[in-house]
Amino acid sequence: MTLHIYQARLLHYLTESDLTLRTVPDGNAPDPLKTPTVITDTELLPVIEGVRICPEYIADGALVVDDATGCIVDYGSRQAMLADYADTAAQEGREPVKIHDHRDKLIMPGFIDTHVHYPQIDMIAAYGEQLLDWLNNYTFVTEANFGDPKVAHDTAQFFLNQLLANGTTSAMVFATSHPLSAEAFFTESHRLNTRMITGNVLMDQNAPAPLCVPAEQSIRDTQDIIDNWHERGRQHVAITPRFAITSTPKQLRMAGDLYASYDSVYLQTHLAENRDEVVFVQTLYPNHKGYLDVYDDMGLLGRRTMLAHGIYLETSEYERLRDTGTQIAHCPTSNLFLGSGLFDLPKTLSYTGVSIATDVGAGTSLSMLTTLSEAYKVQQLQSNPLSAHQGLYQITLGNAQSLLLDKKIGNFMPNKEADFVVIDLGATALLERRMAQTNTLEEQLFVLMMLGDDRVIEQTVVAGVSRYQKSNAL
Repeated sequence: MTLHIYQARLLHYLTESDLTLRTVPDGNAPDPLKTPTVITDTELLPVIEGVRICPEYIADGALVVDDATGCIVDYGSRQAMLADYADTAAQEGREPVKIHDHRDKLIMPGFIDTHVHYPQIDMIAAYGEQLLDWLNNYTFVTEANFGDPKVAHDTAQFFLNQLLANGTTSAMVFATSHPLSAEAFFTESHRLNTRMITGNVLMDQNAPAPLCVPAEQSIRDTQDIIDNWHERGRQHVAITPRFAITSTPKQLRMAGDLYASYDSVYLQTHLAENRDEVVFVQTLYPNHKGYLDVYDDMGLLGRRTMLAHGIYLETSEYERLRDTGTQIAHCPTSNLFLGSGLFDLPKTLSYTGVSIATDVGAGTSLSMLTTLSEAYKVQQLQSNPLSAHQGLYQITLGNAQSLLLDKKIGNFMPNKEADFVVIDLGATALLERRMAQTNTLEEQLFVLMMLGDDRVIEQTVVAGVSRYQKSNAL
């Protein structure tokens, strides 16, 4: 075991429960060097109703990581962490602590993407269509190639490396209807030790024949993937019907039955992204009250369900999301690129948990920072201010909460997995110049949210192991 101390500016987000754990239990005055540097005057909309969220920023901080467990040991002021760990190790003759000096950088928890299609990386930025035509003309054509194991493996490897280059350490991912596409993704993710969620896509109608898999076979394929991969290391399986249009009632109901048989498997699909899509679902399911009711009737809603988009919903549908705990993934670059519509973030958060996601390849960037920049603009068009703290909370601890992974990842609390990203706030000449004009942390973070992208990612660490370094990138 070697302890590593990463010296840097630290920023993460805490719940009130986290704050309680950081206080001294015997009531004595805490060491000033270890007192949480919490920003208490910032109001954030929580992903989990009633859970208060506070930013914590330590200007001269340090993060202590155990490379044997891949977990965080401690964090706090640089002076306190060096005294407690580096100096103590030297005094006791133990293995020296390894020091990483990033004092001119910002360290944050690894970014989390809650809705993205890895096979679509090869058709990102495909021109000129709205959702249904875009699926037929680009997406299905690209996904047909994933019956080839080499295509699946090479694309999974490239995609995961791109996530890491963008500071994303965990994601909820769509594969294709080919089981080997999920197998290839899990194999590569397991090698990298990234915490990922995926599954084979369920489709048995309204899609090209080579991509349609009969209901029984598709569910058997998912069951095999669950048996092979669910909770193996840091991997999780999601039952993955593409959406109501491409699945028969039989397939959706079988997916719901499989979902009900597990208490830890996820389910992911799409909901109410596009007006024509909503109308098409109504024609396919005329006896249902609406789009969400189709999923509800088939047993697909629940706390481990992630529905992408959710732009066009009625009040009764918001209420049903709230009652079932079903989560929504907001995908701003995708919604803008396909002309789908404007998502109301605060309204949806008032009913249920909302995460933020890239949705590549309709989304136009794997950068969660770029995605936040577009999310800000989407909310501006609706007079909903989106602060930098709200956005950065959402792509770290908030997205972890939405995925029920916040006991493992999302902030720097001791014993959580050491997934984090080193950010260079002066990575470009423009950023460096603009940052020089800022006077507060909030101003700096807003500039980062609006101008940051993959270029600001200096290093990405996964479970205590460096998996990307900008200086070594091709």
